[in-house]
Amino acid sequence: MPLAEIPLCVWRKRGQTFVFRGQTIRYWTAGQGEPLLLIHGFPTASWDWHFLWQPLTQRYRVIACDMLGFGDSAKPVDHEYSLLEQADLQQALLAHLKVEQSVHLLAHDYGDSVAQELLARHYEACIHIASCVFLNGGLFPETHRPILMQKLLLSPLGWMIGRAFSRDGLVRSFRQIFGPHSRPTESEMDDFWSLIESNHGPRIMHKLIAYIPERRAQRERWVSAMQRGEVPLRVIDGEVDPISGVHMVKRYRELIPNPDTVLLPGIGHYPQTEAPGLVLKHYLEFRDQLVSTPRKVACS
Repeated sequence: MPLAEIPLCVWRKRGQTFVFRGQTIRYWTAGQGEPLLLIHGFPTASWDWHFLWQPLTQRYRVIACDMLGFGDSAKPVDHEYSLLEQADLQQALLAHLKVEQSVHLLAHDYGDSVAQELLARHYEACIHIASCVFLNGGLFPETHRPILMQKLLLSPLGWMIGRAFSRDGLVRSFRQIFGPHSRPTESEMDDFWSLIESNHGPRIMHKLIAYIPERRAQRERWVSAMQRGEVPLRVIDGEVDPISGVHMVKRYRELIPNPDTVLLPGIGHYPQTEAPGLVLKHYLEFRDQLVSTPRKVACS
């Protein structure tokens, strides 16, 4: 049975706000139980999770925000955006909500990099991560294949490209990265664009794209954290994604001990909207395994 969507207009009404370093951040939380932090990707927002929201909140205390520069959160122009700061933001949100127990992560795309940073901080005793599941994202800079729009935003003319970015440009980009039979409808494209356009978002897109070189700078730290093996990890990946599809999963299997990976045939870069039922199935299976086979953690 298909999962019920939450219309964007309804989603927006359910949001709350808190202030992070002087900037207004929109966030959502619902449910009870173990905390589950959902971390969205570029260039969209936490509404990406709307198909999964209700079934996940039936089991867990689910938390998500539009990160700084995204969705309906603040998008300051005179700001240097950083994945490390976005990790600070996630920790500040957990503190705001008085979450003190171990946190589970479910991340996508740009959010994968934020989750990698939080995973590294776990091993520095700055946060306790109970598990982490990655959807399609650039976990390894050497496998990331940026599309043309990303390359243009990274160029010296990126500020002009961003300001000229339009709904039509978003449609062209999304056609390249979604599965051939799971592309968004015109209504969904309107909603994605509404979130990008909110608070004059296109004028900062060239600043947000700085996450690509930042990933390269942090690669060794982040990959080392993933290789430690204390925190249970799974990758659920749309196979036909040209950015971080099957080729990224191949690299993951080469680098990560005892790799736990799931490939979704025919699905592209946004599995949580293209095949939410499958993502939910494989995510809950992963969580159920954690309960049935508790991991033994070596102490040193």
